[in-house]
Amino acid sequence: MSHAQDNSYASPIARAFTEARRAGVAVPVYPGDEPASLDAAYAIQDDAIALWPDRIAGWKLGRINAPFDARFGAGRLAGPIFSSNVWSSGEAAVEFGVIPGGFAAVEAEYVLELAETAPDREGWTAVTVAPLVGRVFAGVEIAGSPFAGINDHGPAVTASDFGNNAGLILGPEISDWRARLAGLTCSVTIDGTLIGHGGAASIPGGPLDSLAFLLNLLHRRGRRLEAGQLISTGAATGVHAVRAGQASVADFGADGRIECLAVAVGGASS
Repeated sequence: MSHAQDNSYASPIARAFTEARRAGVAVPVYPGDEPASLDAAYAIQDDAIALWPDRIAGWKLGRINAPFDARFGAGRLAGPIFSSNVWSSGEAAVEFGVIPGGFAAVEAEYVLELAETAPDREGWTAVTVAPLVGRVFAGVEIAGSPFAGINDHGPAVTASDFGNNAGLILGPEISDWRARLAGLTCSVTIDGTLIGHGGAASIPGGPLDSLAFLLNLLHRRGRRLEAGQLISTGAATGVHAVRAGQASVADFGADGRIECLAVAVGGASS
């Protein structure tokens, strides 16, 4: 674990990213030596979590594609979602902030809510995590970073800045999810143009496998998942970059839709 209380020891990379996020300014180049492993990336992430003045409301998962999955020894990466960046969808479009000169994207996701605090152990599987889940929601992960190249330098760089997360829009609850989860589908449009189509089956191993991965990872990091926390299980239709002013719709068919609007915040660069 990082020096969670004594912030004077925080990684300069973590400090640069958290300060840029607070100010709403872009980071034009990666602020230090790129982490060579996911362990090094999560150490930076832990320092950034300690610097961030908010509680963790949940976690996002992102896919690590080949050849990086073999190189880094993992098929997914994780990042925290903070409570002030969780919004509920409604009739009006949900506005979310994007940093000019940074990165922003929308991702249709299936969001699991834990019904109970997970026992702190390893060896979780998609089967053994299922009883921990109380509810499932349609959702949109707002991916975002002050660094425009957050996804261009491999998964360790992505993981180091909160896993490229900037928020979560929680949509309608999905009824009878235990029977229906594997067959759920969704699509994303941006400014009225269909950008992506997929579903729960697009997530390797399915959403419950994402939760199992997260529980095993957090155990190794000395963290745990608590009752009520939300797990955004991975991009079901892809990662769809957006700019300020663009409107997006994640359509989950009979399970509802989520409308959102990207709005510029802060300044331009640090």
